Amino acid sequence: MRYAYIALAVLITAVVLLFKFQNLDTVTVNLLTMNLTLPVSIFTVLVYVLGMMTGGALMGFLRGVYKGTTQGRS
Repeated sequence: MRYAYIALAVLITAVVLLFKFQNLDTVTVNLLTMNLTLPVSIFTVLVYVLGMMTGGALMGFLRGVYKGTTQGRS
């Protein structure tokens, strides 16, 4: 089973590296007065991480609200 995990990690790493090297073009993002120019691969990773953080925060908030509303009931 350990070799399956190692093979999966190697496969995922290869796919990520392949994605990075095939997307070296740059993209410019404008927000209000800010401009940011990044390679597409780095921009994609940043958007993914931002989505994970905001999704996790939203789920934590909703769990807290649900727990707060159900705690007072008998």
